[in-house]
Amino acid sequence: MNGADLDICLSRIADGDIDALEQVYIETKTAVYSFAFSILKNASDAEDVLQDTYIKIYQGVKGYRSFGKPMAWILTIVRNLCMAKFNRENHYIKEVSEIVIEENLQEQLSELWKGTPEDKILIKELMESVSEEERHIVILHAVSGFKHREIAEFLDMPLATVLSKYNRAIKKLRNF
Repeated sequence: MNGADLDICLSRIADGDIDALEQVYIETKTAVYSFAFSILKNASDAEDVLQDTYIKIYQGVKGYRSFGKPMAWILTIVRNLCMAKFNRENHYIKEVSEIVIEENLQEQLSELWKGTPEDKILIKELMESVSEEERHIVILHAVSGFKHREIAEFLDMPLATVLSKYNRAIKKLRNF
């Protein structure tokens, strides 16, 4: 679904069309979940944020103004919900033991990625070998299909920085 189609669906949701919300969910759930998981690193928390995102979309869509970037608006909601979850639960990723992260990551990779075992290994290596910022960029590009220019706008970074971080992450993966 392109940005214009997503804008139309959001407009329909603002008019009370629940079917449009379902369509938005179907088209964006992978990107929303992947982005939430890349921030929270916890499957259960990411699922909570996934559900809360669509509630927030439904509640806030009347205030939404299209600037041609509806997915950026949705992912901003995801990021804000993730940050709120950190603040509410005083949950800091560094305090979680490496064993719990590893077990959760393995479980999540099995659920999220239905590719080959080699693909799962590649994603696992990605999650462990790159910085959080690099991980966000790669997930937004590779999983969610955003262009680097769109990622730069969403993350409020220069395009050159996004490209550099993306290429650095890819190089790290190739070195494994």
